[in-house]
Amino acid sequence: MRFTAQDHERIAAAIAASEARTSGEIFCVVAGRVSAYRDIRLGWAALAALLLPLALIPLGFDPAWLPGVAGAWEAAHMAARDVTIGRALAAYAVIQAAIFLVVFLIVSLPGVSRWTTPSSVRRARTRRAAMKQFLAHGLHQTEARTGVLIFACLADHQVEVVADKGIHDKVESAVWGDAVAALTRDMRARRPAEGFITAIGLCGEVLAQHFPPRPVNENELPDRLVVL
Repeated sequence: MRFTAQDHERIAAAIAASEARTSGEIFCVVAGRVSAYRDIRLGWAALAALLLPLALIPLGFDPAWLPGVAGAWEAAHMAARDVTIGRALAAYAVIQAAIFLVVFLIVSLPGVSRWTTPSSVRRARTRRAAMKQFLAHGLHQTEARTGVLIFACLADHQVEVVADKGIHDKVESAVWGDAVAALTRDMRARRPAEGFITAIGLCGEVLAQHFPPRPVNENELPDRLVVL
């Protein structure tokens, strides 16, 4: 999903229109992804390599199933029992390594990766990334602490709305739910620009109710969408 120049202009105009009714500040960031989730992929591969070979035991697992493994141990001239144990261990290790590699590659596919990564993990990492952007763009430095960040991760279909202390003290976090739902819905429909515009309008309505414009309503943050 890409944002055209027209999309950026429309989003900037939506921010300006919402901020005209409030002393709050709205800032938007969209990221392609917030994490590679390599640890999750490694976890699935390790679990599969540990458990799946056990299913071979009831089937009468024989090291001779793997060409080359048996011959290599026979050449060692070990005692018969040691040969059997060695063959089994070598074959089991080869099977585990193969399963680990195959499963790791499968869960690395974008669609599979999202499906195999717990939603709680995706939410937590999206929120952590949103907090980093909140601080990096100085939303915590507005005069009345009334900055709001709308953050979206395209790969994970995750959305976070982060409000500064001045807003959080007066507004329950649940009120941002409609904005999150609207942006999430349009992202899934591959209409991210429309989603941002709707979310900006909903956040602007909340801010206008609690934080009317000041006599000198300075624009403290740029009205734009940042694409990471």
